[in-house]
Amino acid sequence: MNGDSRHAQSRPRRGHARTQGAAGAGSGPGTGAGRGRGAGPLPEPADLARVLEPVVRAAGMDLESVRVSPAGRRRLLKLVVDADGGVGLDAIAEVSREVSVRLDGSGAMGEVPYTLEVSSPGVDRPLTEPRHWRRAQGRLVSAPLAATGGDDQGRTGRPPTLQGRILVAGDASVTLDIDGDQVELDYAELGPGQVQVEFGRADGAAAEAGPMLDRARAGNGGGQDGH
Repeated sequence: MNGDSRHAQSRPRRGHARTQGAAGAGSGPGTGAGRGRGAGPLPEPADLARVLEPVVRAAGMDLESVRVSPAGRRRLLKLVVDADGGVGLDAIAEVSREVSVRLDGSGAMGEVPYTLEVSSPGVDRPLTEPRHWRRAQGRLVSAPLAATGGDDQGRTGRPPTLQGRILVAGDASVTLDIDGDQVELDYAELGPGQVQVEFGRADGAAAEAGPMLDRARAGNGGGQDGH
C-alpha cells in the first residue's frame, strides 16, 4: 500500500458548517454544546454504506467497511477504502471530501456534529473476498481450511491451517506456493486469510511496519478536530 504517516485535513467551508446546525463548532471552549445531547440512535452502517458506496466506487475504490460510534458530543464515522495497487494520501483526502459532501447533502448522519475518518486497510485485514486475495498477491498468508467435520480436524477439533505465498488470485480460486509446491484452492475451501508479517523482506519493509496511517479527517462543523 502507498502513502506515508501524515494526516491530510479536509476542512469544510465556514458557511457549509453552519448549514449543518453545528453552531460554534470547532475546537474552542463550548463548541457543539447542546447538539450532541439526546441525539437518538446512531445511523445504521448498512444505511450509510448504501449512501456512500456509489461515491467511493466513482473514485475507483471499494468501500470495505463502515463503522459509526459516539465520541463525546459528536459521532465518529470510520470508513475503510481500498483499490488495486493501494490508495495513497491524496486519493484518500479527495474521496474524504466527496464523502463529506454526500453525507451533508443526504442528511444521513443527522444533525449531530460528526468526525469523518477515511483510511486504507491495515496488514491485519482478513482476506475474505477474492479482491482481498488479489491485492495481497506475492504476500505470505495463512488460512484455515474450511471446517468439514471430518478426521482432518485432528484432536483440536479445529481445521488445519495452510501457509503459503499467493501466486495467482482469481475470481473463484487462489494458487499458493506451499513449500515449493503450487496448490490451487477454491475460496470455498478456505477460511479468512491473514497476511503474515515478514520483517526480513526488504521489498515489504514499509508495508509490514503496521497498518497504513494515511487517513483524512473531516466533519460537519468539526473540521478543526485533530489539528
